[in-house]
This record gives sequence, C-alpha cells and structure tokens, in this order.
Amino acid sequence: MTPRSAASDANPSYLPPRYEIRKLEPKHILWADAIVCHSNVFYSAIFSLVYPDEKTARLYRTFKGAEYLVRHQIESGMSFGVFDLEYQFKRPESEATEGALYWDLADTEASPEKLLDQMDFPLCSVALSYDGHHPLDQSKMTDVIEALPCFAILYHVLEVRDPRPPESWKATAERQVLMRNATSTRREYEGQKLMKKLAQWLMREADRNGYRGIQIECGHDSVSQTWLNPPKPFKGTLISSLDSKTYEEKDEKTGEVKNPFSPSQQLSTKVFVTL
Repeated sequence: MTPRSAASDANPSYLPPRYEIRKLEPKHILWADAIVCHSNVFYSAIFSLVYPDEKTARLYRTFKGAEYLVRHQIESGMSFGVFDLEYQFKRPESEATEGALYWDLADTEASPEKLLDQMDFPLCSVALSYDGHHPLDQSKMTDVIEALPCFAILYHVLEVRDPRPPESWKATAERQVLMRNATSTRREYEGQKLMKKLAQWLMREADRNGYRGIQIECGHDSVSQTWLNPPKPFKGTLISSLDSKTYEEKDEKTGEVKNPFSPSQQLSTKVFVTL
C-alpha cells in the first residue's frame, strides 16, 4: 500500500497487493472517461448491441459528451479507482507523466484493441459517484444522450417505475445519499473481481463518511448482484427494473410500438443500499 492509497486499516481494500484503490482527481478525468466509454460502447450488453455500427465514431462522441458527467463526479470527492501498481508503460513519455491517453479522435477506423493500447495509464477500474445533494445538471447531459439515446430512456424508465415517495429517500443535505453513476473495468482486467472489491470498499467508505445510503443504476448482471447483496450490515433493495428483451414503447409521432433496446436482452436495475 502506497501513501496514495485511499484504503486504510479501518477500511482495507482486500485486493491483491498488485492493486490499490485511490481517490480520483481532476487529472484522471480523461482516463476515467475513456475507460467508461470504451467499455460501454464496445462491450456493454445494451449499447454495443443497440448501436452496432460505426462504434469508434460513436465512442468519440460519447467520450466528448460524457466529460461533464465524469468531471462532476470526480470533483465530488467520492469517486475512486483501482490502480495497477505493476503496470508496464508502453511509451516512455507516458511514464514521465504517470500515464497518458493517445486517442486520435479523427481516426474513426481504430479498432477496440488499438484504442485500448492507446490507453497507456495504470487506472484499470472506476466507480464514479456524486453527492445526491448536488445533482447533475441535465442541460449538460445532452451530448452524451445524443451519442447514446438509450442511456436517457433507461434512466427515465427506471425513474418512472420507482415507487418511492421522493421525500422517503432523497438527500436534503450533503453526506446523506451517494449517487453512483458509471462502473467500468478495462477489458484486460476483467474477471479479477476488481469491480466487486471496489464496490464493497466504497460502501464501507461511504458509511464511514456519514452517508445513510447509496443509489446505483446497473446495466450488467454482476453489478446488480454486487449491489443487491452487499456485505452485512448493509442492505440492498431492488427499486425498479427494465428488461430490454421485453420492453416496448409507443412512438408519439407514428404510433408505432417498438423496443428501442432490441436486440439487447439485459435486465437493468435500480438498487438502493441502506448503510
């Protein structure tokens, strides 16, 4: 554990010695943005299927549009990432700056593998969050929604299906409810339970910081399972869900009934963890 570690004796990470949880800083915004967008556009069980064409161009639009979402959460002070302490830099100039992103946003032919190779930094998994008392400015979310229209539909449906009275759970002051938005792990680090360990560490850390609950929307089975089954004494509750295999809505202009998530078959959830 290095001096940069956010873990402590009171809240250990339980990660292998190779990995370390650190608080994300503004200098990590582009890295976190790249991880989240690369993961979602190319490998999400929803977006990669709904938008199968021209993925690299869509990635770049999403990357630019999501900058506000990532920045808002990192600047909140409650966003964290897993760093690989044994990471081998691919370029000497990357090592000089402790990491760098080399995407050429004009290269729309770049493959997922090439783009991943250009992500030359030791950050490998992220859990972004913001304080519920300081919500997102929806007027600054338009670009990312234009890049991934189903993103807005998903969150809207989960909100409409939320049966709770707002006053029963929403934050009325700082450090009450932590809002999780963006869970992603780089492709080459998947399968090592980094997401789960980071999530469970964050639950304990939020509790230590006085939060009474965490809300998260999940678009992956393993993420849903992690948050629905938190370590004791925390309690995970399923608030609402959307099955992209069966969901349908009517087009207000044409009257046509369609499934905007086809051919995805992902069950997405909204989960609230009581700390």
